[in-house]
Amino acid sequence: MGNNIQRRQFLRAAGAAALWPKGTALGAAAAADSSRRARLLPGCCAYSYEDYLQSGRMTMEEFILKAVDFGLAGVDMTTYYLKSTDPAYLVSLRHLAFKNGLPFSGAATGADMCHADRAKRAEAITEIKKWVDVTEWLGASHLRVFGGELAPGMTIEQAIQSVVEVMKPTCDYSSQKGITLGIESHGGITSRAENILEILRRVDSPYAGCNLDITHFKENEYAQVEMCVPYATQTHIRDHFDNGQPIDFDRIWQLFVNSGYRGYMSAEYEGKEDCLTGVPKLVEKIKGMCRKYSPA
Repeated sequence: MGNNIQRRQFLRAAGAAALWPKGTALGAAAAADSSRRARLLPGCCAYSYEDYLQSGRMTMEEFILKAVDFGLAGVDMTTYYLKSTDPAYLVSLRHLAFKNGLPFSGAATGADMCHADRAKRAEAITEIKKWVDVTEWLGASHLRVFGGELAPGMTIEQAIQSVVEVMKPTCDYSSQKGITLGIESHGGITSRAENILEILRRVDSPYAGCNLDITHFKENEYAQVEMCVPYATQTHIRDHFDNGQPIDFDRIWQLFVNSGYRGYMSAEYEGKEDCLTGVPKLVEKIKGMCRKYSPA
């Protein structure tokens, strides 16, 4: 199995431009000049403070100001913790961030796209469009979405097609607002890089990409991350894989540098230590790596 993934990684990452025509969005991404200078920016996901945001012990306003104190380049606004989706509230968050010189690297919703039932797929399209509108009010240019788990009896091909049927029209919608949809590598149909790349190939939109969480692949983790890096639109960073193994940060950062990635390396803390002390440690590590590999 490992050799097969290595081979697919070579074909899709090193030879993707030959496999996918240059006229396609995915082909264009694969053919991007990997020699260009990478630009890696330290960020943080609101999800890192889930316990506090969920319980009300921290507000989104306080999260924004905490990120300012950390000296971060941006924050990913996980929408689970928004007080409401009222435009006045969303604009107030946007204004607070602007006044403190902190961009929103994106927004993140729990909407997923893997549904056997056609009506459920239609509901998913409506739901994601709603969160695209929220993202626009926040002034962000990226929205994370999930592929989702396979329904009982669903084949991989059926699951991929379901995601494509949802993601394609929602990308068409988000493109009108300059917002990119990033499908997260997060279990289910997106537990393998090859499925993510096939979805993106079929969606074929410059406004579709991979919200690359580096930690959720089940095997050959570094090879699968490398497959997805050319299509990464946002990156989530923890210090360990799901199996508990520590992550080689230098190895990960080198993959992004070699691909010429320009974007956010956002802490998504899920450690055992209280997030009030655990997040700053992860953030400092990420900041140090970004300074090391992308000093300007």
